[in-house]
Amino acid sequence: MKLPLLPRWNFAPLACTALLVFAGVSPARAQEKKSAAPAKPAAKAAAGQSLFDGKTLNGWAVTDFAGHGEVKAENGELMIDSGLALSGVTFTNPTPKMDYEVTLEGKKLSGNDFFCGLTFPYGTNSCTFVLGGWGGAVTGLSSVDGADASENETTKFMKFDKDKWYAVRVKVAKKRIEAWVDGEKLVDLDTADKRIEMRPGEIELNVPFGLATYQTAAAFRNLRLQPLAAAGAKE
Repeated sequence: MKLPLLPRWNFAPLACTALLVFAGVSPARAQEKKSAAPAKPAAKAAAGQSLFDGKTLNGWAVTDFAGHGEVKAENGELMIDSGLALSGVTFTNPTPKMDYEVTLEGKKLSGNDFFCGLTFPYGTNSCTFVLGGWGGAVTGLSSVDGADASENETTKFMKFDKDKWYAVRVKVAKKRIEAWVDGEKLVDLDTADKRIEMRPGEIELNVPFGLATYQTAAAFRNLRLQPLAAAGAKE
């Protein structure tokens, strides 16, 4: 007489459960850990505060320069048309007065003078970083000890091509102002015992923070500002 076949038991799960219990981990908890999806890394936020939304002039006012060109937001760019002399915009929101960094990209569209006059606060005063002034090649700060960008220790000469984007960075600290274009340091000014101020005239309408061109059309994008503590030690 044949004996009935007994069911074949799989003791592997029981053994695993026993090991988990012995290790102080409940089977349910182990299954929860196993089925939980791995956490995705948080997206890295862009550094600093964006100053331009790419769609509107929110936060900016067209500067009331005599005979200024049209200013508009178009295709993610802040566009400044050529005027009789100066054209530009002034930032209307609060900005730090010291220990901060400004970055932007700018390009010359037409004209033969400065396509980027970045006016920025320096303590209770302001100063302008000029790119392509005095006929299209002069860079520097206006003003240092009463001398313009064309005639002080920050004066440099650089050719700026039309329709080419240039990365601009200005770092403002209590004892030093530094500025770069496409990674090349053009300004490294020890401000101890220096008088940092604006060139007298209409450009003062850009105080404390603004952008201007002179008989030149330009476009800007990716305008950002951040405290030096957040900017870190990058060079």
